[in-house]
Amino acid sequence: MHFRITFSLILFFVLSDAIAQISFENQATEIGINVTCGNTLYGSGITFYDYDNDGWDDITIASAEGDPIRFLKNINGNFVEQTLNIDSNNWKNKQVNWVDIDNDGDNDLFVTSDNSSNKLYENLGNMIMEDITLSSGMLTDVLVTYGASWGDYNKDGFLDVFLSNRSTSIPNVLYKNNGDNTFSLVNTEAGIINIGTLSFCSAFFDYNNDGHQDIYVANDKIENANTLYNNNGDGTFTDFSVESGSDITIDAMSVTIDDYNADGWMDIYITNDVPGNVFLKNNGDGTFTDVAQPTGTTFNSVGWGAVFLDADNDTDLDLYVSAEHNGSVPGYLSSALYENYNDGSFNIINSSIPNDFAISYSNAIGDTDNDGYPEIVVNNINHDNVFLWKNNSPSTNNWLKVKLEGTESNRNGIGSLIEISINGVKQYRYTLCGEGYLSQNSSSEFFGLGNATVVDYVKVKWLSGVEDIIYNVGANEQIYIIEGSALSINDNELSSMKIYPNPVKDRFMINSEADIDKVLLFNVLGEEVLRVYSTELYENIDITHLQAGTYFAKVTSSNHSKTIKVIKY
Repeated sequence: MHFRITFSLILFFVLSDAIAQISFENQATEIGINVTCGNTLYGSGITFYDYDNDGWDDITIASAEGDPIRFLKNINGNFVEQTLNIDSNNWKNKQVNWVDIDNDGDNDLFVTSDNSSNKLYENLGNMIMEDITLSSGMLTDVLVTYGASWGDYNKDGFLDVFLSNRSTSIPNVLYKNNGDNTFSLVNTEAGIINIGTLSFCSAFFDYNNDGHQDIYVANDKIENANTLYNNNGDGTFTDFSVESGSDITIDAMSVTIDDYNADGWMDIYITNDVPGNVFLKNNGDGTFTDVAQPTGTTFNSVGWGAVFLDADNDTDLDLYVSAEHNGSVPGYLSSALYENYNDGSFNIINSSIPNDFAISYSNAIGDTDNDGYPEIVVNNINHDNVFLWKNNSPSTNNWLKVKLEGTESNRNGIGSLIEISINGVKQYRYTLCGEGYLSQNSSSEFFGLGNATVVDYVKVKWLSGVEDIIYNVGANEQIYIIEGSALSINDNELSSMKIYPNPVKDRFMINSEADIDKVLLFNVLGEEVLRVYSTELYENIDITHLQAGTYFAKVTSSNHSKTIKVIKY
């Protein structure tokens, strides 16, 4: 008996300590977010994405009929509402995507609707938006579109889009990006089912790690099994739903992709009505197994949005789920925060998100204050405000944020697999655009490092097949990786290039056997702060005017480039 009491006390304190390490507080009002989203069937979407590329995650909120899309600009951790020149911005909309359709470096805007036509706006620069829906070749019919997911299925460097249409008569739509701001409907030639399946959402991801983006679709009602389209690598898809075991028949709402067990294979979490959500573990052999029951993540409420995040940066992915309940009905959760025990199981710790009581649908993660601890924003209906769950976890764990820029691949780096290693222990992230339930997460990928201060390496496998690898990356910083800047192959003529002194106070020099074309210097937010073309300056590059901190020098020579971290003191 004494042993049992002692063990119970030890277990209590261990669990209490674990719970105490994760803490969120709703700070929407305190940081300038005051948005009533109205009431709309099955909710509206939310985006936590840096739409103006200033290094701060902004918030964009889809709206009910008669209300405008809300654009909330993040200014040093506080939000100010902006008005963008969006014509007739008062129609009922579902999902808002920020996506660079033309690879020009700024974010264009795509908006779906279930009672109006979908809209595509080109960013002409400085957030000046032009409606190009008609000229783009996209259908102007009402398609009853909910989710939009972007990927590059044919690997031509331009992002294509899959539309999930919640209709029994209108099929889902795959648009191919022609690279000239026009799109072609390619359902028939690509092998997409031309019948309506009441689809809510989808996601482009590489389920079998063959380098091609597949598509998984969440279909509502038990007569419509979820669909997995296997990318054949030739511009066509084959339905592999049955063979893969992913053809589940539920009231499927969302598609949330991540690698919860860090085995290098992307898993799928799908929300559902009672009796519970489905968690498809990727077995690494082309098949999936539902592990919701053994992992303890069934939820057993009416689930909608779901997102993975390492809430306390302890190196494993936790899970947050929103519900169509506000806590007033006994037995039905209004939300759940599941802590990953890193042993194949999760534990619900709702005390870490107190007073999370609202009818909620879409959620997304970002970083309001660039402290490396992810926040959660939630779109509620019939509620005074959205929720902004500020991450106040007292943990001293370290972190790393990674942002990508494609050159041969699409500019956003969508469809890339990022791998990091800490003392040989791996973590993986896959970059998506349009995910969860009508949501879009930060363009930066978050990694918790625990107490590690150095990451062995960060490796990026781009859709183009290029692999970049950076060694000995320090903790608690955001790194910006440009495709081809740190090639893992050995034929890069800049492989022996050195920058010295480093750290540097005022000026640095470059030692290279290759002829250098130019030098670009970026800050940790990915903003270019210096560009040098003149060869005579390579031996004496002046950075006196820059503040102390971490920078990245991208040196290019003919068809090669290399990026080196530069510390200015």
